Amino acid sequence: MLNSAKLLRAVSILCGTLVTIGMVLFLYGYFGSDYGMLTGIGIGVTMGGVFIFIMGVFLVATEEVVEKNKRKVI
Repeated sequence: MLNSAKLLRAVSILCGTLVTIGMVLFLYGYFGSDYGMLTGIGIGVTMGGVFIFIMGVFLVATEEVVEKNKRKVI
């Protein structure tokens, strides 16, 4: 349980940072400059952060279910 909380905390901090950076790049690329590639990079970074977060939550949930089933069998 303690490792799951640490992993979830680390994933949330990492993904929050990535989503923030991605949104700043997107908004700057879309509104602030004529360099359109920043818009795509911002969208990609944001989507990557969301994907990593979903995978981290799935990993923690799977670990909890496996531990719960081990306790039932024993």
